[in-house]
Amino acid sequence: MDQENNSVSDYLDFAKSVLRIPEAHEMIARYTVLDEDAKRLILLRPYQIHAIESIREASKTGRSGYVWHTTGSGKTLTSYKATRNLLMDIPAIDKAIFLIDRKDLDTQTTMAFQAYANNDLVDVDETDNVNDLKKKLKSEDRQVIVTTIQKMQILISKRLKEDTPEYQKIKNLKIAFVVDECHRAVTPKTKRELERFFGRSLWYGFTGTPRFAENPYPQLGDLPRTTEKLYGERLHKYTIQNAIHDKAVLGFQVEHNGPKNVADETDSSVYNNETHMLRVLDIILNKSYHKLGFQNGKGKTYEGLLTTSSIQLAQKYYDLLTKIKNGESSLKIDEKIKQVLPDFPKFAITYSVTENEEGSCVNQQKMQKSLDDYNGMFGTKYELSQIQGYNGNLNKRLARKDAKFKSRNEQLDLVIVVDRLLTGFDAPCLSTIFIDRQPMGPHDLIQAFSRTNRIFDKNKSNGQIVTFQAPKLFKESVDNAVKLYSAGSTGIAILAQWEEVEPAFRKALSALRVCAESPSEIPEMSMKEKKIFAKMFQSFDSLFAQLKSFTNYDDSMLEQYGITEQEYDDYVGHYKNVMEEIREEKTNDSETAIEETDVDQDYELMAYSNTKIDYEYIINLIQNIVTPTEEEEDITPEERQKKIDEAKQYVEELRKDNEKVADIMSDLIEEIEKDETKYKGQSILNIVENMKQDCIEKVVSEFCESWYAMKGDVMYAAMHYRNGEIPNESVIKKNVDYTSYKAEQEKALPKFKYYSRMIAELKETLEKEIKPLIASI
Repeated sequence: MDQENNSVSDYLDFAKSVLRIPEAHEMIARYTVLDEDAKRLILLRPYQIHAIESIREASKTGRSGYVWHTTGSGKTLTSYKATRNLLMDIPAIDKAIFLIDRKDLDTQTTMAFQAYANNDLVDVDETDNVNDLKKKLKSEDRQVIVTTIQKMQILISKRLKEDTPEYQKIKNLKIAFVVDECHRAVTPKTKRELERFFGRSLWYGFTGTPRFAENPYPQLGDLPRTTEKLYGERLHKYTIQNAIHDKAVLGFQVEHNGPKNVADETDSSVYNNETHMLRVLDIILNKSYHKLGFQNGKGKTYEGLLTTSSIQLAQKYYDLLTKIKNGESSLKIDEKIKQVLPDFPKFAITYSVTENEEGSCVNQQKMQKSLDDYNGMFGTKYELSQIQGYNGNLNKRLARKDAKFKSRNEQLDLVIVVDRLLTGFDAPCLSTIFIDRQPMGPHDLIQAFSRTNRIFDKNKSNGQIVTFQAPKLFKESVDNAVKLYSAGSTGIAILAQWEEVEPAFRKALSALRVCAESPSEIPEMSMKEKKIFAKMFQSFDSLFAQLKSFTNYDDSMLEQYGITEQEYDDYVGHYKNVMEEIREEKTNDSETAIEETDVDQDYELMAYSNTKIDYEYIINLIQNIVTPTEEEEDITPEERQKKIDEAKQYVEELRKDNEKVADIMSDLIEEIEKDETKYKGQSILNIVENMKQDCIEKVVSEFCESWYAMKGDVMYAAMHYRNGEIPNESVIKKNVDYTSYKAEQEKALPKFKYYSRMIAELKETLEKEIKPLIASI
């Protein structure tokens, strides 16, 4: 992409810009980062490179400025590399300082920065020691320093004496300040104080939500009110629209479920009552099946945030949820939900440390009760004095980036917040934010929305937003905020509403019925007709998934549409077979196939529920037992046994659908239980796949010995058996050794009976013995 985020389609222009030797060397040296935690080399995206380049150019002429990169586009990584490269490129700069707010130590910024910096000569200052900061500023070393705005304020206001050599040395440093989330980290007042002290400083702010004339800071004397007035000119821009277009983030599906036809939508008495709150919780608990990813199955569901306007309301919601879960409320959780997650909802509450410190005695007591519940759920031991540790643990649990949190036992479903986690928090598995408060300003609104739109898995197609107050005011606020932050349009960022999706779904269903009135017609279709069906079904499935994601969708509606879930599942089975045939045709005759079909070969079914226990999920559970993460290596034998018991429980659920694979996994878990070092460091996926392959080899060998068939032929049949058909039946018959069979048998079958009996037994063997083992490979 060029500086304006337009695609460079001419390959020669691309080669000149990126692949020539100086540029290619620069790409590796300046625009890659080794992420220690993720164990991967990250190559920066074009817009990140353009932003860093624009900062470099500005710094050469002593100009400050800001970078507008939408939330979720990797600002922390960009700002890290910008800070590092400033020091590397501009000899006149004495120090490059990455400034964060103290509250961000409570989030992921410092951890992310540290992960990038682990293989670089970067000091990351996470202590409360202001003297350490002073020492680093006095040092002759050219360093990148990461520190908090609070420590910097204490240093210049309390720890330096005027007119001393130390004071003069630090005051005269030429410093480049890089500020991630620049509006949250540094207020206009604080920035002015720092600028007046460091008279030779340059400032580069990063934000996903700039302050414009339309949404300025509140008036405070003559302090700047917009990002441009505060930091200088905009150096680079990458909006929500750009990011969605590039598939860097997802769009938003917004539902306004607040009470309709209310005379005054701002009247708090309409919302601050138990009737309203129970209605909110009913939608969250019983009408968010697809929003929270229940169709993915255990361990793969998503999470939600419920945000309220005050700590008191958050606590009321917490108490109500506790009653519902204990069966002490009129609101019950649907059986459909319990079938997937019997322990749903697992919930917690958090509000910022400062709110907690300033809160009343009642707040303290209620928070301790919440901590006790959390400790009981996850075996932790947090007290009120350790609230920061609790918040850090909660953040990690929500983010699910550590292998430990892939296990259902370690997961949360819902967290109740006031303002915490609504900015600067990155959890790709968080899909939905439920908002029971009045509309926020554009800046806060987009920040909150953007917690939900990180890319996670194939089933998470957008960020989900559900509001419960002031529907008209909220719609207006959302439209204005999205227009402001996506350069004037809501088209790409906000997805279609129910009123648009529902008629489109009906139309797609009608088109599907014209193409294939019932699933049973599909096997008899010509290849051309099957391709048309596949294309139609993809369109239908996409709209069906959208329909299901709305809270006003209910399974009972299918009857009026004239389709059942069972019929949809039948269509899915035939669709999968058709796609396999299309792929095989493409492999065998690629030129013709490419010309004839425009079916999306990479399309993943979106409306299909896979609530049966997941093979891959069990693999991950077992892997985490044999090769735990560093922080889990010292777990107690009881905790290890708990993990083994969880894996056993899921294997028994798998047994209902696939006894063969369940047997293999049971044997493996039994071995691990006896000897915890046996498979340490090895890939459990490879081990299980090899065990399955060994079973297939054994079954095929026994069949070939009985019927004197060629092993290669039968193995090909085993790997390509589908729809009850043996693909190479004639080849198997042609190559069998009937003569040897007849010579060895006392009562040999006549040749014609031998062929028919052999094929019948082969079909039975493939169906019962081989197919279950192939299904998950």
